[in-house]
Amino acid sequence: MKIAIPVDSNNENTDVCVSFGRAPYFLIHDTETKTNEFVTNEGEIAQGGAGIKAAQTVVDSKAEVLLTPRCGENAAEVLNCAKIKIYKSEKGAAKSNIESFEKGKLSELKEIQPGMHGHNAG
Repeated sequence: MKIAIPVDSNNENTDVCVSFGRAPYFLIHDTETKTNEFVTNEGEIAQGGAGIKAAQTVVDSKAEVLLTPRCGENAAEVLNCAKIKIYKSEKGAAKSNIESFEKGKLSELKEIQPGMHGHNAG
């Protein structure tokens, strides 16, 4: 299974980014091979629709799960259509969030944010 996480930088010890749509990168962790890949988020520099572009990046990565602190309704719709489950990440390192997810300690993200519609905060 592949897990996607919005992150602040492209190194293994990076923190989870507080903004899904404007995260610089997504860490894609493969639970079977235990390997990590970093994917540039096309939504980071988008004029508008950052969340939708970020969601498409996650879909294109073939991830089955997204760990994120929050998600907007437009992005969530894209992710739901692709059958990607969204879980609420904890503050801190991406690596510890992967471990928490694998131990069943993270819950599904239920609080989907209204769309930002041009407010430059995805």
